Amino acid sequence: MFENLDSNNNIIGRIHSFESFGAVDGPGIRFVVFFQGCGLRCKYCHNRDTWPINAGMEYTSNDLVAKISRYKNYFTVSGGGVTLSGGEPLLQQDFLLELLPKLKKLGIHTAIDTSGNFPITDKIKRIIDLTDLFLLDIKCINDEICKDLVGFSNKLELEFAKYLSSINKPIWIRQVLVPGITDHEEDLLNLKKFLSSLNNLKKVEILAYHDLGKFKWENLGCNYELADVPNATTEDVARAKKIVGVA
Repeated sequence: MFENLDSNNNIIGRIHSFESFGAVDGPGIRFVVFFQGCGLRCKYCHNRDTWPINAGMEYTSNDLVAKISRYKNYFTVSGGGVTLSGGEPLLQQDFLLELLPKLKKLGIHTAIDTSGNFPITDKIKRIIDLTDLFLLDIKCINDEICKDLVGFSNKLELEFAKYLSSINKPIWIRQVLVPGITDHEEDLLNLKKFLSSLNNLKKVEILAYHDLGKFKWENLGCNYELADVPNATTEDVARAKKIVGVA
């Protein structure tokens, strides 16, 4: 895992950007911290510039808590909190283990938006214990499609979801609906079956694929492989929700 120290032996976190008033990344109004670095290679990624781990802004946990605290009165009144997104926050586990207890001490609700593509180590268990909610991305329940779409098997992310269920940690499950790739009826039915096995599921979101991040790939000189894939329509999403059984 990534770990960097400053001259005072404080762990340095790599941060890509912030959103002060997020409304879709957890309950209530959220202060969203987008972490730098991601190990997956999702073909539809709209934050392509977050992939390199050694880029972004440097923050100590104290500096980040101070920044977040300035907005606390705005997001707490809505029942909101802080969402750690990315990129992939779990690439910076030591930094999270410094940050999360400080947010908890301030009574701030925390959520982590993650692929869950990590083995359940003791360090991961400690992070899970310190976090109130997980927004877990299931890239595709079909493992072969998942490997082609994001570069990795779905085995770890499904085990991650099962572990969260076993300890009754609240989760939201998200899947991006990519026309012709993640919208097959058989796969959606298998997703429904998997979701029914989870006893801690608070929300399921079917997110419409869009190509709004394509320009970031082009600006970085990268090939956007889904250039010929149409954006998912509201009808596409409604069909998928019906199959999965999402209200």
